[in-house]
Amino acid sequence: MSNNNNHPLGQAPWFHVILSTGLGVGFLPGAPGTYAAFMALCLWYLLYFVCSVATLFWVTLALVAVTLIVGAWTSRVMERYWGEDPRAVVIDEYIGSWIPALVAAVPGSPGYTAILGLFGFACFRVIDITKPLGCRKMELVPNGWGVMLDDALAGIYALILTWALRYILLGTPLFNVI
Repeated sequence: MSNNNNHPLGQAPWFHVILSTGLGVGFLPGAPGTYAAFMALCLWYLLYFVCSVATLFWVTLALVAVTLIVGAWTSRVMERYWGEDPRAVVIDEYIGSWIPALVAAVPGSPGYTAILGLFGFACFRVIDITKPLGCRKMELVPNGWGVMLDDALAGIYALILTWALRYILLGTPLFNVI
């Protein structure tokens, strides 16, 4: 990830600036990736209260798929203006948070859902920052896909850890998650 948040905004198309930075979250000082991942988790948790767990699973899966494709597209555009894997581009953090959330929702238990969601979020951030087990190699995929795929893989690792915690806490096998 480069530290190139100081490019003039006029150089990049505003639509892509707004989309790729998660409505500007990428410009927050400090840890924009963590802020974006937490914002994604909060959005997902709000959906928990308006959807059944089964519906939430499919909505989350659709969000991951659409955001993966849109994120690769907008990341590719932004890399032309801001360099490779710009720090302000945080759309990838959304899928990284949403992937472990696929197994975090517990019917009728907002408390367990919050615990599992926060655990998945924390695992994702640690894995995304340290980039173990092939995550760093994913960054090498060209055309904006590397920006998204390293976070997708980190999210998959976090999903496995979240499911393991869910199994330990609730004894819920994988096929009973949805």
